[in-house]
Amino acid sequence: MTDLTREPATAADDLSARLSSSLGRAAPKSPNEALQPEPVPPPPTRSRAVRHPLVVFFNFILSVVIIAVAVAGGALWLGKTQFEAPSDLEQARTFAVEEQTGLGAIADELQREGLVSSRWLFVAGVVLSQQQSNLKAGEYLIPAGASMKDIMDTMVSGRGILYSITIPEGLTSREIVARINADPILTGEIVEVLAEGSLLPETYKFTRGDTREELIERMRRERDAVLTSVWNRRASDLPISTPEELVVLASIVEKETALADERSRVAAVFINRLRLNMRLQSDPTVIYGMFKDTGRPPGFVLSRPDLDASTPYNTYLINGLPPGPIANPGRASLESIASPSRTRDLFFVADGTGGHVFAETYEEHLRNVARWRQFNNEATTAAAAQAVERQLGGGASDPASDAAGSADAPQGGDPPMALSPDAPAAAGDAPLSLQPQLRPEP
Repeated sequence: MTDLTREPATAADDLSARLSSSLGRAAPKSPNEALQPEPVPPPPTRSRAVRHPLVVFFNFILSVVIIAVAVAGGALWLGKTQFEAPSDLEQARTFAVEEQTGLGAIADELQREGLVSSRWLFVAGVVLSQQQSNLKAGEYLIPAGASMKDIMDTMVSGRGILYSITIPEGLTSREIVARINADPILTGEIVEVLAEGSLLPETYKFTRGDTREELIERMRRERDAVLTSVWNRRASDLPISTPEELVVLASIVEKETALADERSRVAAVFINRLRLNMRLQSDPTVIYGMFKDTGRPPGFVLSRPDLDASTPYNTYLINGLPPGPIANPGRASLESIASPSRTRDLFFVADGTGGHVFAETYEEHLRNVARWRQFNNEATTAAAAQAVERQLGGGASDPASDAAGSADAPQGGDPPMALSPDAPAAAGDAPLSLQPQLRPEP
């Protein structure tokens, strides 16, 4: 209830009361007291729950975790930077990883070779990249300045140093195996006897650690793939009925000529002979029958009596194709049988320069033979005269010079169709190959 008897407050008293209420303190009693600073209130009393030992412990653990995460993050950033930083390697180096080698052993060897600065950092980088099980064996080229990550990526990719081996066309399977076994990079050894004509001559790439058996399997697969492709694209009128017969005839072409532009024409001669039931009369088949897969001995020259050697491969005595290939033909020779030239040639003879001349008739072939003999005799006489001249002009004979002089003679090898240098030259005693023998009709 309002005291009606109290006197109204003055304006000054009312203002003072309002100030005291807003400042939360008693009205100053004097001007000096009004100028004094307000005392700071004491801090609130700490809760008993905050001072509990478990709370203090968990606060400590949280602090440690935060600090550890910060330190680990910094360490990871620093390690990643070093793992990806270029090295001080000044020149490219090779590094080999053997089969079944673990990550630790690889890291140890890398550090010993000076390819990484820290084995532990390399191991950590590989593990954190989750590539420890993807490092592949092989021989690798580590480029200059390669980082640890570059080295890891190279081993993961498996892109090792590539080596190559070239297998020439026309080798027997035994000769091919001998070349492969002699390669110092490949591992293992081939001891089995491989089927003749079952391998594709080619240049093959491989890496250190690859086995010879793997290479042989590749050659088999390549041969099968090429043969299938060629057989599917063959001419429809060929006198052969199986892919195996195509390989047999291609192996004969391979041994008859090494000139790419002659293969299809040489193939046409044999195809035409098969169509007319003529014997193939190919010298390389005679040689294979005599020496089998060991190959022609160095310096061997086929002579007239050799043509009478009774072997299953002597196409002067047998009709049709021999029982199997006489070598491993290349892709081009296989193609030449599938698509031979459209000619009526039945004969060919060496021209003395590595090539051949072809003929459709027996009479034309005789003239080609006569020209070859004349050319061969003239070249041989000229080479002999040069050797004598060198001996007379220079005193004692120089074996190297004599050998060079003899090399001037034509080096066409044994002329196909048994026209060897020692074959009879008289027209009435023509070599067997000049006689167009027909096979008896079945």
